[in-house]
Amino acid sequence: MGVATQVSAQLPAVTLKTMEGKTLRTDTLSNNGKPFIIDFFATWCKPCNRELDAISEVYEDWQEETGVKIFAISVDQAHNINKVKPLVDNHGWTYDVLLDTNSEFQKALGIQMIPYVLICDGSGKIVYRHNGYTDGAEQELIEKVRELVK
Repeated sequence: MGVATQVSAQLPAVTLKTMEGKTLRTDTLSNNGKPFIIDFFATWCKPCNRELDAISEVYEDWQEETGVKIFAISVDQAHNINKVKPLVDNHGWTYDVLLDTNSEFQKALGIQMIPYVLICDGSGKIVYRHNGYTDGAEQELIEKVRELVK
């Protein structure tokens, strides 16, 4: 069972890389004033991949309805990083994928276990956290996002 907590905090400033090798600071993550979801995963984490697959099936609908954007953050270590792009491509995920190879972003947020999901409001404040994944848990995510866009 995952634990959900209500919080309100800004994202810490950590530099991550995109799959194309560009750098991006986490405190600048945004979605044009709309909510966004940050989903921590790893190639070897089966529940993470199930969660991202489940969201992938409804992501287009979510985007149409709420404008939400998903940042999938890989916490694979450097020696595993070459597995991330093939995994993303094989699954057909259309998320913005970022690489947290030293787990700096994960640690800065105090996250111990994955899968771990954060929802940020339009101004980039963390308004919801959830760890673990059970089938159907993605429904709770879109409910929270809907509350933010009312």
